[in-house]
Amino acid sequence: MNTVAEQIPAPDEFVPSERTRLRRMRHKGSHRREDLDAVLTAGFLCHLGVVVDGTPMVVPTVYGTEGDRLYVHGSVASRSLVQAPGATVCVTVTHVDGLVLARSVFEHGVNYRSAMVYGVPREVTDPEEKLLGLRALTEQCAPGQWEYARQPSRKELAATSLLALDLTEASVKIASGPPDDGDGPDAELGLWAGVLPVVTAFGAPVADPVLPAGAEPPAHIAARAGRPAVGPATE
Repeated sequence: MNTVAEQIPAPDEFVPSERTRLRRMRHKGSHRREDLDAVLTAGFLCHLGVVVDGTPMVVPTVYGTEGDRLYVHGSVASRSLVQAPGATVCVTVTHVDGLVLARSVFEHGVNYRSAMVYGVPREVTDPEEKLLGLRALTEQCAPGQWEYARQPSRKELAATSLLALDLTEASVKIASGPPDDGDGPDAELGLWAGVLPVVTAFGAPVADPVLPAGAEPPAHIAARAGRPAVGPATE
């Protein structure tokens, strides 16, 4: 049996590449590993972009991190990548924190946290690493669920597509704060301006209709009701 693939250590600060070099609004950008970790830790849904037969394809899917590696549920995209080994992908993660409503339409904007990760992924075939990656995905979405639910069988593992991407080429952009026109001519208009926060939260658990009467959700699921589904921004 093959051993789990060796990870390529991610640097504390990424060296900008031609793909990750910040061209616009550089003050909002970062190449620091800690900023990337903060964006990745806050969510569980990403978009996987790849060119297949000359056509761009962007697939929404779940992800998880383990050390210096990003694991992505591959599905259709992984089969396409297997047919075109060496293809570079772009994984993006975006969290919307608010609508910036200014005095003029021109100054409107969005407060957000986003990350872009580039690289050549590989399909995970080693059973041990596949379990490690699937655990990362599961715990990213619902901490505590991996130990609570039945874990994959060999047949299920064989039918599951998983991609691994080393965190070696990435960049982050973050926008926050009020509108920028508070000290300009439009301030004299007397219009309201500010930020309309966007908060996505978990609702109360909804039981499967076929569960027996009285079956209650486990504590790690019930405790998330009413809590943010995406981690909050930190200042």
